[in-house]
Amino acid sequence: MTRRGADPIYGVAIGAGRTLFGLLGVKPTVTGAHHLPETGGAVLAITHFGYLDFALTEWVVWMRNRRHVRFLATKGAFDKPGVGMLLRGMRHIPVDMKAGADAYRLAVQALRDGEMLGIFPEGGVSASFEVRELKSGAIRMAAEAGVPVIPVAVWGGQRLLTKAAGSTLRQKFGVPIGFAIGDPVLPSKTDDAAAVTAQLQHTLQALVHSLQERYPTDGTGAWWQPARLGGTAPTPAVAAVAEKERKERKAREAAAKRA
Repeated sequence: MTRRGADPIYGVAIGAGRTLFGLLGVKPTVTGAHHLPETGGAVLAITHFGYLDFALTEWVVWMRNRRHVRFLATKGAFDKPGVGMLLRGMRHIPVDMKAGADAYRLAVQALRDGEMLGIFPEGGVSASFEVRELKSGAIRMAAEAGVPVIPVAVWGGQRLLTKAAGSTLRQKFGVPIGFAIGDPVLPSKTDDAAAVTAQLQHTLQALVHSLQERYPTDGTGAWWQPARLGGTAPTPAVAAVAEKERKERKAREAAAKRA
């Protein structure tokens, strides 16, 4: 496992994140932090409602035990000038959506080496702010490496930055962010990965609901609140259609560039 403090670039990034969240007056509330292991490999299976969920989660982990989380990020992010250098310097793992075997192999090896990996098993940001169907990769990686999966729900981060909606800089100040960290799950190679993944989804949903029930701000009529709770976010069905159309549009644009 990498020694704490042995990643200078990661240290700078954490410092920048702490400064940003401090200037914004972000107010974190964490339950279940004792489930975060002090040592050894683990998969953090994190809900994904906002683009800063990775930074917020790393912030909470760092406050708890000063560990660094290695995230799986799209290969396209690694190809961007500046951003790619930071991602490589922080030893995150690139994922090629069309050929994920290399990323899977690197992730399993990192877990065996004692790293803590951050994974968003929904496969992208949920515009409905409801937990979407999970992909089974997190469970399969953990089972192969022999490490636990730790459910992590984040609520409120979408108010800082997300897709298809947003707030003014003024509205980002003092935003409450809730974190609920569930009991670790230790899958084995003989388990039905689909069944364990379905249970993980149920756990994440329950954790999110608990955070919503305790959230100190009334979200009635707000863009960041799910329709189920009286917000104006799209329903899961509407969000799924929009996501399908977005992917088809990107595929057409990519094909046009290759032509």
